[in-house]
Amino acid sequence: MILYENLKKLNQPFEEELKKKFALFLDKGWYILGEEVALFEQEFADYHQEKYAVGVANGLDALILSLKCCGFKNGDEVIVPSNTYIATILSIIHCGLVPVLVEPDSSTYNIDPQAILHLLTRKTVAIMVVHLYGQCCEMSAIMAIARDHQLKVIEDCAQAHGARYKNKLAGTFGDFAAFSFYPTKNLGALGDAGAILCKSESDYLRLRQLRNYGSEKKYYNGLIGYNSRMDELQAAFLRVKLPHLNEINEHKRKLAAIYTAHLNNAFVKPRVNAAFYNVYHIYNILHPERDKLKQYLSENDIITEIHYPVAPQDQLALKGHLTGYDYPISAKIHQHTLSLPCSLIHTEEDVFHVVSVLNKFLL
Repeated sequence: MILYENLKKLNQPFEEELKKKFALFLDKGWYILGEEVALFEQEFADYHQEKYAVGVANGLDALILSLKCCGFKNGDEVIVPSNTYIATILSIIHCGLVPVLVEPDSSTYNIDPQAILHLLTRKTVAIMVVHLYGQCCEMSAIMAIARDHQLKVIEDCAQAHGARYKNKLAGTFGDFAAFSFYPTKNLGALGDAGAILCKSESDYLRLRQLRNYGSEKKYYNGLIGYNSRMDELQAAFLRVKLPHLNEINEHKRKLAAIYTAHLNNAFVKPRVNAAFYNVYHIYNILHPERDKLKQYLSENDIITEIHYPVAPQDQLALKGHLTGYDYPISAKIHQHTLSLPCSLIHTEEDVFHVVSVLNKFLL
């Protein structure tokens, strides 16, 4: 059977180093905001050639604290893609802001820069982009819009560790970049963890306070803060895996290239463009008989996933929070998308087998 993912197998190449890190962690007896977090923050910032990184508890908190750091007023509007995981939109609502959903480009699944212009109002304060599935948004156009209209840009990089647009890393364009290290990510922890990249020292210092009860000095609280500290143990594990991120991405790109080259064109495949270095956190295809296709693959011992089966506008939790409900491009993606096995655990032979079975579905 070809599983979609297997976390035990995924972490086996790092097992000995992870065990050593755990032993050192136990020996130190320092569990919160210690040396491992500080070192990971520096190494993660260095990877992106950025000055500041702040470790937090998870990706949703990374988005929330980024917005909080901006100091927006209740009722301000944030542009956000209609084709995204709900966490992106939840972060806006949790901050007392209004999510304004923008349809994606049908060929990239990412936010359409031209569509942004039609939804700007005097209340618009920021654009929250999502580099979905591992491919960057068209950041040149988006950053130009932000400059012209004096908007903050927050990048949701939860699925785009190491992705590039015009040779510039995801997370290095905007004012803030939020990362999730959920275990299935290209750079995954062994639990929840997240991080924020930012460009100014003042934002960096404010984020450090916000994550730790609003405190800069123990028991002295200058801000209304949160408890959102990256776990020391997860930071230690991430330090083991960070040096291998490029290798992980390259492996996934090789598998993706097989799908792209050999899958029948009746399946809508991710667009390949030289300006984009896609890291394929998810390799998704579109097909109008998605559910039937998923069942067929399961019957042939191939397990797939759907990212995501319910579009944001159809989520019960978001009723009353969205400014509109007519997002046909996003709706079609959610109805047709299927995520294929494309992980560090998979071999090229695995993927060729999936391709063979998929192509027979059309016969």
